[in-house]
Amino acid sequence: MSIPSSPNGSTSPDPRKDSLIEYPSRFPIKVMGLKQAGFVAAITALAQQFDPDFDPTSVELRDSRAGNYQGITITITATSREQLDDLYRALTAHPLVKVVL
Repeated sequence: MSIPSSPNGSTSPDPRKDSLIEYPSRFPIKVMGLKQAGFVAAITALAQQFDPDFDPTSVELRDSRAGNYQGITITITATSREQLDDLYRALTAHPLVKVVL
């Protein structure tokens, strides 16, 4: 598969065309883990690290049916694919996190 040439003749891909997301945009991320003290605060802190304008009051919480797990939805302002990738890596590496969607 060849990379199409751009109008200026270069063959480097345009990263904006490789993404289905227009930046900046509001981007929800669902994080799940065991329901325990510090879980929400840890996820909120990570969100603020990657989005300085993150509003902690926008966090949505949902407990599992049995109440052992908690789902957290954070909505950040995504500014680049790199920012999203870095945030996903930080979330999935966190010891309290089981799943990130």
